[in-house]
Amino acid sequence: MAAPTTTDTTPPPTRSAARLTLVLASLGFFLITLDILIVNVALTTIGRELGGSTSGLQWVIDAYTLLFASLLLFAGNLSDRIGAKRAIGWGITGFLLASVACALAPTLGALIAARAVQGATAAVMLPASMALVREAFPDAHERAHALGLWAVGGAVAGAVGPVLGGALTTLDWRLVFAINLPVCVVMLALLTWVAPSPRRPSRFDPVGQVLALVTLVGLVFGLIEGGADGFGAWYVVTALVVAAAALVGFLVVQARGRAPMMPLDLFRSSGMRIALGVGFAFMVGNFGSVFVLSLYLQQHLELTPLAAGLVFLPSAAFSIVGNVVSGTLVNRFGARVPVVAGLLSMVLGLAVMVVLAPSDSVVAVAVCTILTGAGGAVAMPPATSVVLAAVPSGRAGTASAVFNTFRQVGGAVAIAVFGAFLADPAHVVAGTQLSCVVAGAVILVAALAATRIRTR
Repeated sequence: MAAPTTTDTTPPPTRSAARLTLVLASLGFFLITLDILIVNVALTTIGRELGGSTSGLQWVIDAYTLLFASLLLFAGNLSDRIGAKRAIGWGITGFLLASVACALAPTLGALIAARAVQGATAAVMLPASMALVREAFPDAHERAHALGLWAVGGAVAGAVGPVLGGALTTLDWRLVFAINLPVCVVMLALLTWVAPSPRRPSRFDPVGQVLALVTLVGLVFGLIEGGADGFGAWYVVTALVVAAAALVGFLVVQARGRAPMMPLDLFRSSGMRIALGVGFAFMVGNFGSVFVLSLYLQQHLELTPLAAGLVFLPSAAFSIVGNVVSGTLVNRFGARVPVVAGLLSMVLGLAVMVVLAPSDSVVAVAVCTILTGAGGAVAMPPATSVVLAAVPSGRAGTASAVFNTFRQVGGAVAIAVFGAFLADPAHVVAGTQLSCVVAGAVILVAALAATRIRTR
């Protein structure tokens, strides 16, 4: 039975209600981002206590990002169908329970399984949070500022994640997951003040969902295990072949299906296509570099988890300021200027690390993170604005899900590939340099494409 439908002519929320909605959505983005970054600094300690190789530790990260990326399209459809408010409520509750399971995990396998559940519930939260911002701020100029503030949640998580992770790991790595509980409780309390969201009847696409999951699982499994055991291993080759076949099947289903989870007509907009590439490249550079540099600092420079986390701290203020000013830059110059400038800043930061990695310099890592953090903070809110402007409001949840799927696939692939470069502890410096070269090249291509974004 189709869900009841409301139209987009419902009165906009009051200013106070809109602000509370923005706080809730920002906390959601904060929590989702935090649980990727806060774990990076704890990986070495987790490995010592629970055991596991570098590939096992990669799965602690990628189990989260993989399920997150795989289910975002389904989650966007769910957000449109049941309403963004209800969807984010489901996501918060599930994320809380999964965090408890992570904190209590007795083995590495149990932790990886709980992380997968975390990623699945995070997927439910993210498109709903973006749709709530779209509903609370129907005016395009106000929405640009609101998206900048929404992104501050991710910037704050990026800033405090490594430091907080290092501090908590010094006490007990399980606190890295327990810290989520009070945030979830606050979000559930704020949710009671949010107005009901429109619900739009929408069919689910079970075949497309299964094919998407098989594609990403096969790809990430093949990359991680190929880096550890060699890409000639039969199970690695099989995984990659299955992933390629599933991708072809997914595209066929999306082109011919009655209710595709990723409608291919979304890609008709050049702005949408460019924004998707920007999102993918940003995550390759951002999450990929945090993963690599966390291992570089602890395995090569032998810093403690807390000291390694503190190295990322200088980028905090720059990232937060970048997100705050991004809305103003969009309204003055259009999306193209801040997106291109931000991506080029990330390229510069990665180039610094390529040159200075052999010098064993903590300062080089700090400079790299400042440039990549600030650049990404300036670039991503306007890229998000391009996505939301490319679709009617009724498809905001689906478009947001597609955008964030590309982002998370970028992060998952980066960690899988860069982990392979760092598999040999004796060649951490060379692996760090190669990772930064690859990330810089991907971001540079995205920056060149972003020069074609329309100024208004």
